[in-house]
Amino acid sequence: MNYLKKLSHFILPYKRFAILNIICNVFYALFSTLAMVSLMPMINVLFGESKKVTVKPTYEGLTKIKSFAEDSLNYFVTSVSEAEGPQQALLYMIIMIISLFLLKNLFSYLAVFFVTYLRNGVLKDLRNSIYDKVINLPISYYSEKRKGDIIARISGDVAEVQVSLLSVLELIVREPLTIVFAIITMFIISAKLTLFVFLFIPIAGFIISLIGKRLKKHSQKVQEEQGLFLSTLEETLSGLRVIKGFNSESHFNKRFQDSTSRFFRFSNSLGHRQNLASPTSEFLGIVTIAALLWYGGSMVLVEQTLSGGAFIGYMALSYQILTPAKAISKASYRVRSGNAAADRVLEILDTISPLKDKPDALEKNGFNSDVSFNNISFKYEDEYVLKDFSLKIEKGKTVALVGQSGSGKSTIANLVTRFYDVNKGDISIDGENIKDLSKKSLRHLMGLVTQDSILFNDTVKNNILLGKEDASDEEIIDALNIANAWEFVKDLPKGIDTNIGDSGGKLSGGQKQRLSIARAVLKNPPIMILDEATSALDTESERLVQDALEKMMQNRTSIVIAHRLSTIQKADAIVVMQKGEIVEQGTHQELLAKDGMYKKLVSMQSL
Repeated sequence: MNYLKKLSHFILPYKRFAILNIICNVFYALFSTLAMVSLMPMINVLFGESKKVTVKPTYEGLTKIKSFAEDSLNYFVTSVSEAEGPQQALLYMIIMIISLFLLKNLFSYLAVFFVTYLRNGVLKDLRNSIYDKVINLPISYYSEKRKGDIIARISGDVAEVQVSLLSVLELIVREPLTIVFAIITMFIISAKLTLFVFLFIPIAGFIISLIGKRLKKHSQKVQEEQGLFLSTLEETLSGLRVIKGFNSESHFNKRFQDSTSRFFRFSNSLGHRQNLASPTSEFLGIVTIAALLWYGGSMVLVEQTLSGGAFIGYMALSYQILTPAKAISKASYRVRSGNAAADRVLEILDTISPLKDKPDALEKNGFNSDVSFNNISFKYEDEYVLKDFSLKIEKGKTVALVGQSGSGKSTIANLVTRFYDVNKGDISIDGENIKDLSKKSLRHLMGLVTQDSILFNDTVKNNILLGKEDASDEEIIDALNIANAWEFVKDLPKGIDTNIGDSGGKLSGGQKQRLSIARAVLKNPPIMILDEATSALDTESERLVQDALEKMMQNRTSIVIAHRLSTIQKADAIVVMQKGEIVEQGTHQELLAKDGMYKKLVSMQSL
C-alpha cells in the first residue's frame, strides 16, 4: 500500500481501469472457487454417493446455507437421475463445470486487459514527468549526476515500476481473494480439517519472509550499477576520439567490465532470491497437502465424517490456495524490486529546483534600457568566482569581457541567462530583478552562441527552427545568409533538409558554428550573448564567423566573452577581469594607452 501511495499521483488518472481490474479479479476469485466446488457433486454422482433428496428444500437463513446448498444440488441430481437417468445428471454437472471454468478464465483475461491500460498509462506519464523534470532542473544538478544513471532511471527503473504494478494488484486483490474464498468454502466443508491446515500457514509465511527480507537492497544495487555502466557507455560514445587518440581503449574497457561484473554478481544474488520464492512456496504447499491427505484420509476412511466427493473437492481447494500463495510470494519480491525502482524514479521527481519561477513571476515582453549587474558574488562550490562584480550595459551597446581562464567571464553568461542564481547582489533588466521574471520570458529576450556548437541529429532546417518554430523557409535562408552559412548549406545534398548527423558530425567546426549563429539570428532577440564563439576555429572560419557575428550584433545589446582579442576591438566597452573582479575597463584604444593588463594580453596574442 505504501508503494501505491508513492505512485498515487500517476495511478489516479487511470483509476477506472484499476476499479474494473479489481471487479474482474473479484469475479475471477469467486468462479475459481465455484469451479473447484463443482467437482464435488460430479464425483458423488460418479461414485453413487449423492444423497437422494426428493422434496425441494427451502431457504432458512445464512446459518443453514451449507445444508440448503447441498440439498438443492442433491435435489437437482435426484430429479434428473430419476427423470432422465444418472448419465444425463453427469452431463449437466460437466456442463456446469465447463461454464464455471470458462467464466473464471474470461474474468482472468478481462482483469489483465484493463490493467494493461493502467500499467502502460503510468509508464507513459512517469517517463513524461521525468523528462519534463530533466529539462527543467538547473544545469548545476547535472554537474553532480551521471547522465547514464538518469538514462537508467527513465528506461529500466520506470519499466520495473510498470511490471511491478501488475504484481501489486495481484498481491492486494486477486490472489488474496482467491485464497479467502477458498478458505471460507473449506471451512464450510470441514472446519476441523481447515483448522488443522492453519497450523502450517504461519510456518510457511515465516520461511518465505526470510528469503525476501533483503530483496529491496539487492534490487537497488542492481539498478544503481546499471546506471553506472550506462554512464560509462555514454561517456565512451561522447569521447570516442579522445579514447582512441590516447590509446585508452583498455582502460575504459576495464572500467566497463568491472561495472558489468558487479552487475553480474548483484543480479545473480537478486535472481537467486527471486527464484527461490516459487520452489520454496510450492514445497511448503505440498507438505501441507501431504498432511491433509493423512488427516483428511482418516476422516473419510476411519471416522467417516467426510464424503469422498467432499474430500476431493477440499483437496482441489487446497491446491487452489497453493497457486495464489506462490504468486503472492513471487509478487511480493517483484513489488520490493519495484519499490526500489520507484524510490530512484521519485528521487528525481521530488527534486526541488532552486531556480523555480516565483508564483507571481512577471512576463517581460521587451527590452528598453539596460542590463545591470549590481554587486554580484557567485560560487559554484566553496570559493567565490565572482566578487562584488558591478557592470551596466546600455541598450544597443556591445560589451566585451576578457581575461585569463578562470577569471569568471563565462560565469557572467551563466548568471544573466539564469542557468545559475547569484549568491549575493542581483542582476536586473530595465530595473527589474531577473529573479522576479519568468525564466521563459527572460530567455526569450536572449540569444546564445557558445564555444561548443550544440546541434542535434536532425536536418539543418529543424536545428535552425529552434530559434523560431513557425519560421518559413525564406526566413531560415535569410538567417543562414546573415550567418554566412547559406554558401555551404545550398551545396548540401538536400539543402536545408539535409541531416547533419549526431552533434552535427557531418560538418566542420566553422560550419557548425555558423549554423548556431543562424539559429540565434532567426530568434532575433534584443540581447545577444556570445561565449567564446570563435575560439575553436581556424583563421578562415573565424573570419567568416566574425563577419556573421558583426552583422548579427548590429542594433543589438551584446555581451561578448572572448579569448581572441582581435574579435572585440570594435566593442563599445571592454571589461578586463581577473579572479572574478574587474581590473580595467574602457575601449580598445583607451586600454592600450593605459599600458596595463589588457595590453599584456594583446601583446601575448600578437606574438
